[in-house]
Amino acid sequence: MKIVADRDIPFLEGVFEPYADVIYLKGDQITKEDLSDADVLMTRTRTRCDGNLLEGTSVRMIATATIGMDHIDLDFCRNKGIRVENAAGCNSGAVMQYVFSALYGVSARKGIKIDDCNFGIVGVGHVGSKVEAMARYLGFNVLLCDPPRAAVEGPEKFCSLEYLLENSDIVTMHVPLDETTRGMADATFFALMKPGAIFINAARGEVIDEQALIAAAPKLGAVVIDTWCNEPDINEELLEIADIATPHIAGYSLLGKQNATTMAVQAVARFFGIPELHDFKPQDVDSSHEPVLLDLKGKNHGEIAAVFQYNYPIFTDDFRLRMEPHKFEKLRAEYKYRRDFYVE
Repeated sequence: MKIVADRDIPFLEGVFEPYADVIYLKGDQITKEDLSDADVLMTRTRTRCDGNLLEGTSVRMIATATIGMDHIDLDFCRNKGIRVENAAGCNSGAVMQYVFSALYGVSARKGIKIDDCNFGIVGVGHVGSKVEAMARYLGFNVLLCDPPRAAVEGPEKFCSLEYLLENSDIVTMHVPLDETTRGMADATFFALMKPGAIFINAARGEVIDEQALIAAAPKLGAVVIDTWCNEPDINEELLEIADIATPHIAGYSLLGKQNATTMAVQAVARFFGIPELHDFKPQDVDSSHEPVLLDLKGKNHGEIAAVFQYNYPIFTDDFRLRMEPHKFEKLRAEYKYRRDFYVE
């Protein structure tokens, strides 16, 4: 068996070598020639997996160490019989932690009162559900918009996007990128938002019309951006107006990365019958990065903000991107994974 793998998937080197020939390449430089005789492509978001890359190759499986699959042409793979597996929910906890570190950090820095606010979550899947749980734990009034879930579960706990935008003091995006969500946060979207509301995007850059957001920024209380259109060539005008700007690292906690690689390796092992790896988990991970339990009960806004910033000093990531936006990809590739935190 031959595996071609993105060299930036952590904890992977050496895992498959007893069972396969493994080639490690930079994700955006993997070519059709590299895959001509490969059985497996293990990837992240930087490899565009479509007919241009896969047609005429021997690839039978794609395992992506990511939640999102917008970099994979699923119709093409389905028609060609290529198995696709993602790491659903792998870094959902990390993204939740990012959202609240950003929220409390920017509200403290700008003096925005968020006690007893309406907290609007657009997209309530793996990530949005964890954001919802933390928001309720912290005492926010939560509004949820997720039409696919509402269609299955009934509309009782969900609201329309229009109602959410008109009534939320905080709006955070957690939708997958597809044809129904591409550019959904447009001029109309931002016109509906309350003046002074906080906007957070840690989903995919392309769910936002960036020019519409730039135009709307003066009416918003704060803008937090982790994902961008045209990465790594990001919009520096948007970088300038954002209150927190980071290089697509919201999910980059140690546990999130462990989970992603674990799920990708196990998926390949199951599909190709490698029982020794069915229960694979990365070994020898630094114990100082074990998740930490936070006690936030009874703490006021400033105290909670301090706890979040101590556990994840998000403005350090913001500073690094502003200093070297042209090194967006390098900042991601060399990112020091954060320690996860959780509440009871």
